[in-house]
Amino acid sequence: MPTPRLAPVGPYRAILNRVSSYADEAAAYLRRRRLTRRPFARVWWTGGRGSAFAAETADGRALFLAAAELIDVARAEPRE
Repeated sequence: MPTPRLAPVGPYRAILNRVSSYADEAAAYLRRRRLTRRPFARVWWTGGRGSAFAAETADGRALFLAAAELIDVARAEPRE
């Protein structure tokens, strides 16, 4: 009894598989990046020196609170 021949896979299938694998890798990269990203405040001084402060530190908390107050002030409607 002869074995049945399988239909050949078209070249478009190989391209589709490759693009799908790239898309899967990109989605996984973005998920990992989103999980490890933490908020921080960056401060620059005259002369180009700068520092980043994590939100978990005391200085970082103070910077985040000050920024929130500035945003609230900027959002307030001007007085006439």
